[in-house]
Amino acid sequence: MSYLNIYQKSLEQPEIFWREQAEKIKWYEFPEKILSQDEQGFYRWFSGGKLNTSYLALDVHIEEGRGAQLAMIYDSPSTNSLEKYTFLELRDEVAKFAGGLKNLGVEKGDRVIIYMPMVPEAVIAMLACARLGAVHSVVFGGFAPNELAVRIDDAKPKVLLTASCGIEFTRVIEYKPLVDHALEMAKFPPQNTVILQRPQILAKMKSGQDHDWKELLKIADPAEPVNLYSTDPLYILYTSGTTGLPKGVVRDNGGHAVALKYSMKAVYNTDPGDVFWAGSDIGWVVGHSYIVYAPLIHGCTTILYEGKPVRTPDAGAFWRIIAEHKVNTFFTAPTAFRAVKKEDPEAKLKKKYDISSLQTLFLAGERLDPPTYEWLKETLSDASRPEVPVIDHWWQTETGWAICSNPMGIEPQLVKNGSPTFPMPGYNVQVLDEKGEKCKPGETGNIAIHLPLPPSCLPTLWNGDERFRESYLSQYPGYYFTGDEGIKDEDGYIFVMGRVDDVINVAGHRLSTGEMEELIAGHPAVAECAVTGIDDELRGQVPVGFVVLKDGTQISQDRMQKELVEIIRNNIGAVACFKRAGIVKRLPKTRSGKILRKTIRKLASEFEIVVPPTIDDPLILEEIREIMKERGIGQYATS
Repeated sequence: MSYLNIYQKSLEQPEIFWREQAEKIKWYEFPEKILSQDEQGFYRWFSGGKLNTSYLALDVHIEEGRGAQLAMIYDSPSTNSLEKYTFLELRDEVAKFAGGLKNLGVEKGDRVIIYMPMVPEAVIAMLACARLGAVHSVVFGGFAPNELAVRIDDAKPKVLLTASCGIEFTRVIEYKPLVDHALEMAKFPPQNTVILQRPQILAKMKSGQDHDWKELLKIADPAEPVNLYSTDPLYILYTSGTTGLPKGVVRDNGGHAVALKYSMKAVYNTDPGDVFWAGSDIGWVVGHSYIVYAPLIHGCTTILYEGKPVRTPDAGAFWRIIAEHKVNTFFTAPTAFRAVKKEDPEAKLKKKYDISSLQTLFLAGERLDPPTYEWLKETLSDASRPEVPVIDHWWQTETGWAICSNPMGIEPQLVKNGSPTFPMPGYNVQVLDEKGEKCKPGETGNIAIHLPLPPSCLPTLWNGDERFRESYLSQYPGYYFTGDEGIKDEDGYIFVMGRVDDVINVAGHRLSTGEMEELIAGHPAVAECAVTGIDDELRGQVPVGFVVLKDGTQISQDRMQKELVEIIRNNIGAVACFKRAGIVKRLPKTRSGKILRKTIRKLASEFEIVVPPTIDDPLILEEIREIMKERGIGQYATS
């Protein structure tokens, strides 16, 4: 069947469509209802069905005779370590650790916080929680104590799992002091903490509270997977909220397993036995969905990488992993390749490696800017082999899998630069104006998804039904509001221009900072950039740009500003009122690589700001503030 026929069936006959997908996983009891609504009026998938996610990810493959196949490869240039686990070996490790958690009183419905680096034990912990029916909540390792404490108080975990340290390039970060501080701040600290001692730093243990990971395993018996309802929660993953308090996105067991299994073929065109690598972190949704659960449920070999795209040891790190482990499908964020491009603009390091195993490259997490897309297309081109498709796709923490993508496993479509292509089956994506009417093709509006959302999408927020309604369902009744703005063109392609608050209003004209970033990124000296709107007394808002230069490039601040102003004026017009730009060494980002544009905007108007806990290096903000003073930006325009 064609993509269009499959997509139409998913919208017109959702229960038939998703029943067919549900039949592709092993249930203890098949669902009584495919689609229903709970007492809150929220849609739920596969009610009455019983299954276990850990069983689907591990035991099923052993029962099918593939226990000796590689399930996970741990590659850590940070520690010069390489470990490999078959499905049988990984299942045994998971069952044993689940037994250790049982000895600490963990059972179905209990919450477990996982605050760990990218090590095999972190994945084992997630799967062990899933085995017991405990609800895990992974918090990015190294998060500030206050942020960890907030998540502890919301989830109220019985146990917290951590390690003695994490590693950022050559810097060793002690986790135990951060955890201890968070536990002191928390109103509902867990009864027990389990610590994985790493050789780089040994944590000091507190008697009565702390348990050594390896000692816990010595007295544990393997635990069998627990029967769970489809609608039982699998995990909570916290994402930023507009109020400053994180939102606990809930993921269920049944809908999650069905959708992720489906996505591995429909989106990524992978088969059991393929090597799949998501270059992310388990602290983010990409790590949950495509480092841990989806590849293992589908029977692929997954890569767990403890390192960075650059400086571990160089900008050839990605190419080395692909070559050494024969990666078939690679998925990462555009910002990762912009870092590679900055340090190795001609991709000379790629020539050292045979990456002929790579069949497809997927990018998500932020908008794929055309210059990065074109650089990747050129870098991956090789006359001696078929073209490697570079696929932009768009999704959110809330959905758990792609909203829009080029459906590589259904029917690959023509690529349009700047678009993640079409909605995936199950997503009825519309672009609406402020009144809730559908926008005309090519007209900018708010992107919303008609209810019901497909399986795997959040049914609600943890302890937050009303907040769920207010945040996602109130703007357009009958729709889930994505918070993103964009267009649908005459061919049905979706273009995501960015968050609604990234669209600025200049003298009554709504302008996309994403479009300006695309134009600026095309400058031959620019490695990456950020454009944000700052308050302006006359025009309401005006855009300013900050750029990072490619290594070895020499250009003055004045000349760069002049050239960028000319680019925006020539391509958008004087209406954009783009007059200020500055060169910086780095852009402020979250640890997952997203640029903190809102923080840059605050720097332009506030003398004192709250430093975001997600920022990778707070010192960058002071550099940007100095550039603002030098260039006369925002509050410094007349100082």
